[in-house]
Amino acid sequence: MQTNFTLAQLADPDIAEANDILRSCVHCGFCTATCPTYVLLGDELDSPRGRIYLIKDMLENDRAPSERTVTHVDRCLSCLSCMTTCPASVHYMHLVDQARTRIEERYERPAADRLLRALLARLLPNPGLFRLALVGAWFARPFAGLAGGLFGGRLQAMLRLAPAALPGPSAVDRPQAFPAEGPRRMRVALLSGCAQQVLAPEINEATVRLLTRLGVEVVVAEGAGCCGALTHHMGKEAPALASARANVEAWSRELEGEGLDAVVINASGCGTTVKDYGHMLRHDSEYAERAERIAGLTRDVTELLDELGGLEPRRATGQAIAYHSACSMQHGQQIKRQPKALLQAAGFQVREPAEGHICCGSAGVYNLLQPAIAGQLRERKVANLERTGALAVATGNIGCMAQIGGGTGLPVLHSVELLDWATGGPLPKALEGAPAFAEATASEPAVEAAE
Repeated sequence: MQTNFTLAQLADPDIAEANDILRSCVHCGFCTATCPTYVLLGDELDSPRGRIYLIKDMLENDRAPSERTVTHVDRCLSCLSCMTTCPASVHYMHLVDQARTRIEERYERPAADRLLRALLARLLPNPGLFRLALVGAWFARPFAGLAGGLFGGRLQAMLRLAPAALPGPSAVDRPQAFPAEGPRRMRVALLSGCAQQVLAPEINEATVRLLTRLGVEVVVAEGAGCCGALTHHMGKEAPALASARANVEAWSRELEGEGLDAVVINASGCGTTVKDYGHMLRHDSEYAERAERIAGLTRDVTELLDELGGLEPRRATGQAIAYHSACSMQHGQQIKRQPKALLQAAGFQVREPAEGHICCGSAGVYNLLQPAIAGQLRERKVANLERTGALAVATGNIGCMAQIGGGTGLPVLHSVELLDWATGGPLPKALEGAPAFAEATASEPAVEAAE
């Protein structure tokens, strides 16, 4: 793609980066076939190629974002399916991130929109505040129908997405170290996350049990918290970078102390962001080198489990599981083999849904800000998952779990919960009452029975 930036503009390193990304696009349109919003809406401006043209125009002319540009950029899920498809390796993620930052800085949104985004940016990364908000939402749920068009109908959607029950805080999420069982093979830091520890603390609990069982010492570092993804994708760069710096500080202390072999992430949306810390903090002389090092150490929990090997099923597995690959897993991190291979090694029948590359509609806070499009994507995803005939759905991202779980009667749980159960852990909460799993839990573990 031809660009026309001035030399003065190109002196800005961010514009220089955008220029390189734009010039790598060859207009082929392969991205349109896999873009969820283009598939649903059929509008060229709701495809990656269309958004690239809008962003190019905005940046080249150094103008304030237009309402049209904001509308179509806001509709982007950042699922990154386009990057998997693109034969020219256009780094769309960094380009759309730049666009969102510029929109946040230079576009005056309606007051209600500004308020909603400010609330989400304040509440979601803070587990204590988020928990309080969900308690309030629980009391307000019966009156969701009265919310009507407040915040463009988004308040109603938010109340309906609020869980019917809220688990209590888990002791696992406090700063501490969990010793390895037997000889120590590795020492890793685990990101506890923000929304995940409120909505599903059992994921971190299962992760700790499984890793320590395999000889891994797990550390929850003092000072580590939200990865910054939620604010980053709303264009709120200051809080996003503050979160990134706090995590780099916390994990660097562990690295320089007793050492770390990896930083383990069990929410793929967070993993995509933490692996990008080197880029996010590239202009920060104090943090750039350490951020790059932390990014290089970061592994999704399934990547680490695959490296460790040695998963030995102790339950009567064989149940059919539909595996939903989160966009941040398959497109953002290009992790495709490991989660399925681990589930299969644990004895499960792994079934993949049709259109597995299409987003479920969660995408961070997308289902809260764009509920109509997110709802259509959820219906499409749920229908494909249910057609597999599986007994449960496994995935590696808390956002997908909440989104899909709100549209199906199938149990939806994290892959690590299944792997923990299969190797001797307790029955996951999502599978309580599911006969095929309850019966296997009640029986003697396979290894002990053989003895």
